[in-house]
Amino acid sequence: MEGADILLVPGEDGGVYAVAAADAVVGVVPSLDMTRPVADVTLSGGAGERILEDGGAAVRSALVAGAALLASEQAGVARWCLEATVGYLLQRRQFGRVVGGFQAIKHRLADLYAAVESGSAAARYAAVALAELGPDDPETEIATAVAASYCGDLAVFAAEEAVQLHGGIGMTWEHPAHLYLKRAKADQIGLGTPGAYRAVLAGLVDLPA
Repeated sequence: MEGADILLVPGEDGGVYAVAAADAVVGVVPSLDMTRPVADVTLSGGAGERILEDGGAAVRSALVAGAALLASEQAGVARWCLEATVGYLLQRRQFGRVVGGFQAIKHRLADLYAAVESGSAAARYAAVALAELGPDDPETEIATAVAASYCGDLAVFAAEEAVQLHGGIGMTWEHPAHLYLKRAKADQIGLGTPGAYRAVLAGLVDLPA
């Protein structure tokens, strides 16, 4: 946001306008994810160039594409958390053996692995549908709703497991696990919550609410 020169703004008349960022009041607000700053943008009297007549359709397509791509990021966050945690648990030793050798830890890692693989498959299919069919195809909308509803919760689950299974070091600022947890939480609500996408999915496949 801070580096943008042009803002694309949906208008009340249904169109989309290009507005110079210099004509807007940008107020940076605190963000849970410090690596992705957010801001409140206020427009009052700035000149804009109408670039689209049917802005509603364009915004809907952009949100579908964004959600599909965000699911891939969420799957990537979960994958990093899994791999980093497994690597740590294969080195950390307690009571004369590696921590990853304890059965209770193995069960948690197995559950996390299965969840990450499922999320990766959902995100990959959404990305393929977006690339090959476009954001307006019904199959893309369904694939995106599935991926967004699953991967949003998956990333948070994986990050929480990473923090806990790293033990004391996972709670410190020196370890990057907290950055992934914050990114996962921010992503979970960035373009709609998993619950919202489950409701969208139910509508797309004609399931009762």
